[in-house]
Amino acid sequence: MKKFMLGNEAVARGAYEAGVSVVSSYPGTPSTEITETIAKHYDEIYSEWAPNEKVALEVAIGASFAGARAMSCMKHVGLNVAADPLFTASYTGVNGGLVVCVADDQGMHSSQNEQDSRLTAIAAKVPMLEPADSAECKAYVKRAYELSEQYDTPVLLRLSTRISHSQSLVESEERVTPPRGAYVKDAAKYVMMPAMAMKRRHYVEKRLDDMRAFAEDCEFNRIERNSAEVGVIAAGIAYQYAKEVFPDASFLKIGMIHPLPSDLIRQFAASVKKVYVVEELDPVIENHCKVLGIEVIGKEIFPNIGEFNAAQLQRAVYGGAVDSYRIEEPIPGRPPVMCAGCPHRGTFYVLKKLGLVVSGDIGCYTLGALPPTASMDVCVCMGASVGMAHGMEKAGGEIFTKKTVAVIGDSTFIHSGVTGLINMAYNKGGGTVIVLDNSITGMTGHQDNPLTGLTIKGEPTRSVDLVKLCEAIGIERVVVADPFDLDGFERVVREETASDAPSVIIARRPCALLKNVKYGGAFAVNNACKNCKACMKLGCPAISAKAGGVAIDAAQCNGCGLCTRVCKFGAIGGAEA
Repeated sequence: MKKFMLGNEAVARGAYEAGVSVVSSYPGTPSTEITETIAKHYDEIYSEWAPNEKVALEVAIGASFAGARAMSCMKHVGLNVAADPLFTASYTGVNGGLVVCVADDQGMHSSQNEQDSRLTAIAAKVPMLEPADSAECKAYVKRAYELSEQYDTPVLLRLSTRISHSQSLVESEERVTPPRGAYVKDAAKYVMMPAMAMKRRHYVEKRLDDMRAFAEDCEFNRIERNSAEVGVIAAGIAYQYAKEVFPDASFLKIGMIHPLPSDLIRQFAASVKKVYVVEELDPVIENHCKVLGIEVIGKEIFPNIGEFNAAQLQRAVYGGAVDSYRIEEPIPGRPPVMCAGCPHRGTFYVLKKLGLVVSGDIGCYTLGALPPTASMDVCVCMGASVGMAHGMEKAGGEIFTKKTVAVIGDSTFIHSGVTGLINMAYNKGGGTVIVLDNSITGMTGHQDNPLTGLTIKGEPTRSVDLVKLCEAIGIERVVVADPFDLDGFERVVREETASDAPSVIIARRPCALLKNVKYGGAFAVNNACKNCKACMKLGCPAISAKAGGVAIDAAQCNGCGLCTRVCKFGAIGGAEA
């Protein structure tokens, strides 16, 4: 049976058909739907959300060592978190097949940086496959498990935002569960103390040599013969774009991105007069060609920033105007904004009012850096807010020692913020950390986490008590406050930032988009409005300025009522007002 599938759904289907037993992941766009699809549709596979990507990969490695086929899924920055176990798992190899899915985010649609995960595969000395459509997503996953077990290695599957979130036809097949690998104690293989690791290091190089030979005539890399004038080497989504721009060219379509073939590339380059290398981000294929002494056209005309599109490639190759559809009317800007009713809005309103230096983190609340709240000063990576705030305090200066707070989401705190808080307590820091507890992992689409009391399948489980956790770390001042109680929340923030002792404020209010959150009807502005625009300082998308006052869009307002708490004239009431 054939059906349209997202690339991520096809990866999940491939895992199912390959007989995978265990999947452990951390949600991260654009990879999230892989594990969600598995949890929703394939009960034969044990699936879970782990606290972070490092733990997720370690779970998958353990399942592999036990003889089961396992998978771990993450986005490109998550692979950084998982790099420690990945690089050593390259040495240990596997027992049951192990596939690590990493989704790069060219164009930074939902990420704090661009990163080319092909370079991680090269550094870790593990093979990497890169599919170009949903059908290949499924097929490559199944084949990756065979390669993992044949060559005793983890295998990386590189996706991208466009491959993960685009649909194409996929033919479903039956699940085949291979025999589990027998578990045998083997310290020389699985215990990576230096004496063992030294020996395994030689194995890693031998494996790479074997896989280079495999890459020369494997099914992932193929030549498509057309014109002898122009040849194009491309992989993944860049291959799809290049096919539109070079309809008559010959192609070397690369599906195994590491290790790359050498003889195959030489053969292809010799068969055409001019060779283009089309690849997003870094010149991985291009550099390989140049090492081989092959003259190619690549990054001198194609950018190494952002994602490609066919029009952009056409302009780079042929110059001039691009024959593509143009919209005559200007498209209105749609800057990202916290949702109407977002529980974080009250926190940032107060922080802006108090003029604090705010060390921020990764999540929906990163939008607190934008006007009108504009109250986040720095943001680097998951969990960094606490450590950075501690560093600012230790750097000295009154502005940092008395007015610095860290803000971090509940899921992000569990992911990698808790270690920063341990460090703050242990090293006698005096900062204040605000944990924005919205009862869910919000940014990636409402996934449960160790604080929600539910598993990936919605089953009740043990939940972490944030108050007790902070107290166990050594934080004696822990306060739970409602960020929509603006006066009360401001009082708490003033008290905690005035203290010399380290403290945690848990700003607890659930995400307004959760199904169990039921606010009243929409609000409206009445004749008492003095046009002071105090409500506009909240940055709520449901509130807009108009001639002579402000208006509330009933279609967007969810009735959270925060605006009524900043209006001093009683000008905001129920929709009937």
